[in-house]
Amino acid sequence: MLLLSAEKIRKSYSEKILLKDVSLGIQEGDKIGIIGVNGTGKSTLLKIIAGQESPDSGTVSKFGGVRVGYLPQNPVFPDGITVLEQVRQGIAQQQRESKEFECKAILTRLGITDFDAPVSRLSGGQKKRVSLASALVTTVDVLVLDEPTNHMDNDMVDWLENYLARYNGAMIMVTHDRYFLDRVTNRIVELQDGNLYNYQANYTKYLELKAEREGMEAASERKRQSLLKKELEWIQRGARARSTKQRFRVERFEQLSAQEVKSEQEKLTMSSVSSRLGRKIIEIDGIEKHYGDRQLIKGFSYNLLRGDRIGIIGANGCGKSTLLKIITGQVLPDNGTVTVGETVRVGFFSQECEEMDTGLRAIDYIKNISAEIMTPEGMLTASQLMEKFLFGANLQYSVIGRLSGGERRRLYLLGVLMQAPNVLLFDEPTNDLDIQTLTILEDYLQNFSGAVVVVSHDRYFLDKVAEHIFAFEGGEIRDYTGGYSDYLAVRKPEPEEPAKTKESKPKPAYREKPTKLRFSFMEQREYGEIDAVIAELEERIAAKEREMAEQASNYVKLPELIAEKEALQAELDAKTERWVYLNDLADRIAEQNGEESP
Repeated sequence: MLLLSAEKIRKSYSEKILLKDVSLGIQEGDKIGIIGVNGTGKSTLLKIIAGQESPDSGTVSKFGGVRVGYLPQNPVFPDGITVLEQVRQGIAQQQRESKEFECKAILTRLGITDFDAPVSRLSGGQKKRVSLASALVTTVDVLVLDEPTNHMDNDMVDWLENYLARYNGAMIMVTHDRYFLDRVTNRIVELQDGNLYNYQANYTKYLELKAEREGMEAASERKRQSLLKKELEWIQRGARARSTKQRFRVERFEQLSAQEVKSEQEKLTMSSVSSRLGRKIIEIDGIEKHYGDRQLIKGFSYNLLRGDRIGIIGANGCGKSTLLKIITGQVLPDNGTVTVGETVRVGFFSQECEEMDTGLRAIDYIKNISAEIMTPEGMLTASQLMEKFLFGANLQYSVIGRLSGGERRRLYLLGVLMQAPNVLLFDEPTNDLDIQTLTILEDYLQNFSGAVVVVSHDRYFLDKVAEHIFAFEGGEIRDYTGGYSDYLAVRKPEPEEPAKTKESKPKPAYREKPTKLRFSFMEQREYGEIDAVIAELEERIAAKEREMAEQASNYVKLPELIAEKEALQAELDAKTERWVYLNDLADRIAEQNGEESP
């Protein structure tokens, strides 16, 4: 059944046309991923579908009272609102109490545990996750998500991937996480040169289908050029349109000449540029770092080698970015030393792009770093290198503040590489970069002659780039050989930390006193009953399975039994997740009160 239809949508900003009369329908069960180069209008299309922005022309129609939920790329919140109040905003008043447990469970999964904290005091990443929780708990028919995996650690992305894979409603999203696209979506929509290309496939199948489409287009263009060449030779021999046959050939030549030539899509290219690197690179010896009573880094040592490819992973706030800043000298360790070799030239791609002056023109930003640079292809000017990074003449002279988030990140990446570094440090480079840029960056890093250290939550990127993983686990940094998938295959469960006293817990910077954890009346009653409820559901599912076995040849009754069993299983899954939340809360309440867990 068709839920939502966008017909002949056209949208432009100034002279740049983003959407050229595109049409898109969203059916029940659709899980659509939108991909395309940054700045092509992916977020704009989502805003139009969600009703947050109007098209220049065209219509968006919803059928049967369809409700649409929206996660923006950069959420904005009302003043004075708390975390839990924000998440419950889209829930009907009469349902808020019954759905409070779901709100808290999802927030906890997303690393937000202080439900009464004012949203205004949260970091940008925490605000994005609060907005995501709000979108997930609100009952809608079409869920619109703009970069849902940004600002998440790997475990959170794994959880969200599983959650959305089981999600019953339709959804459409922009994300550059290729494993996420592969495992969640069943349809890929590519936005290219203002046009939409639909593929009824996940990401892996999309790559196959796109290669086939582009091959067919290339073959058609070669055939057209061959015919055009023959007709041109005939015209040049001086033929005159005296006969019907001759007139036909002249007209065919004119038609072939008038056809729009489909130019090959621009592709970002990077040449590996670096300076000479000596034998001594970076030696890290026994560094430690505390913030208040919290120890982020404990006695860590490592000798960085030429050709190292290191991926750093861990929960948000565990100290990954701090480690990079200690290596670059932006933050000093409490103990230990970092010694940098004389020939080392570090290129640091930070998470925030802090040093970009948004009032500068893009080309001036690059020229301030270097007006020209020697590459394997010869000396290139700043303008020529920007062309390679898909910054055409119009974009080069645009003010940085008018660029899209992804275009800014791409410009910032170019600025880092223009410095000809021989050691590259990346802090979440995949946020806001499109898949094409990521693919080329991966190839660049694989051919880069120096050392590479990457903090990233993008599992695909880590598998392509990293040759060993530094994982923040149990207060220590552990080294695993291989990429992210290799790490998952061999990692051991983290040892349980000893119970901490209430006084040893660091207090949030934005609250003078931590909120005392406690069960609500409804939660306390549910906690006492939930084991029995789960046991009953398991018995009902087992009974349903026995009935299905008895009715295996009854093709009328069997589909009904399968549907009933699936409904029971969905209810059991929800109760199991609720059981996890309640028992985790009970453990934390007991820890807070200095008691043994119940």
